[in-house]
Amino acid sequence: MQHREIGYYFIVMASVVVILAGAKSASEIIVPFLLSLFIAIILSPLYNFFNKKGLPNVLSLTIVITIFIIFLTLVAKLIGSSVQEFSSNIDFYNQQLLNIFSSFTDYAAKMGIEIYVEDIENIINTKQIMYLSTSLIKSIGSIFADGFVILLTVIFMLLESKYFVKKLEYISLKNSALSQTEKILNQIKEYMVLKALISLFTGLVVWIALVIIGTDYAFLWAVLAFILNFIPNIGSIIAAVPAVLLTLIQLGGVSALIVSGVYVAINVIIGSVIEPKVMGKGLGLSTLVVFLSLLFWGWLFGMVGMLLSIPLTIMAKIIFNANENTRWIAVFLGTGESISHVNK
Repeated sequence: MQHREIGYYFIVMASVVVILAGAKSASEIIVPFLLSLFIAIILSPLYNFFNKKGLPNVLSLTIVITIFIIFLTLVAKLIGSSVQEFSSNIDFYNQQLLNIFSSFTDYAAKMGIEIYVEDIENIINTKQIMYLSTSLIKSIGSIFADGFVILLTVIFMLLESKYFVKKLEYISLKNSALSQTEKILNQIKEYMVLKALISLFTGLVVWIALVIIGTDYAFLWAVLAFILNFIPNIGSIIAAVPAVLLTLIQLGGVSALIVSGVYVAINVIIGSVIEPKVMGKGLGLSTLVVFLSLLFWGWLFGMVGMLLSIPLTIMAKIIFNANENTRWIAVFLGTGESISHVNK
């Protein structure tokens, strides 16, 4: 009996490897589909709102897609010139930072501490950090090179959404094993919509704060904060680095400290207080799982995989949690707060 169980687990692991290999080789098809799916999930409440107001499906869809295209066009126009201008000035900014580091090492030498600029540059590759922040936004823009295909997929997904729920209700009645499917989908939808709204609010707060402080390319860093807010804990740190470095160059150390404080406050208030209350603590992931998710989904689907790594892992957690046999995996992915609560 034990040999059979071992053989079963080997077969399952081999199947997972085959599926992952197939998913990686088919990433050119899967990535636009995943992106379309998440856009459709985020837009679906607005589409349902217009439907409930009595508007025809086609008219509701036209309004929603028009709003989405206008929003996307405005964002692209606002960040397009900023990305280009910032990228062309990266060498200048890097040199300015090296000058600041040089002043710091001179001051340290007067205090009897030997520090070399080359050592700081090896530890903190500022040029690479700045390139990374802009290349991230550029790579997201390149995803929408197949914008027409993604847009069509979103349209068909939204049109199908109402009938898809009805199909699930019918299948659930015929098959008890799928009775949790609708509940799972509703949880995924709620998570994605709330996360998008919280990320949008985070980006807005960052933009207002940086405009008040006077940091250049405030809208660019706000968009970066919005995108990276989908990655808890790590995302806010990555989003803060280029904004803090640019403020240091442009306005000096005091302003850079203020910007750092703004990002810390946003991370604590929104990430640790507002988000758990709005979304529920049960949807949290451990910091280790967040990091491993970034590596895994990034390896599987590239940059889009990294950006969607947490939503995809949360989806997996919700699905695992719905089944008694796989609930242990959901517990393993979580923060462990529920276990601590039970133990108390």
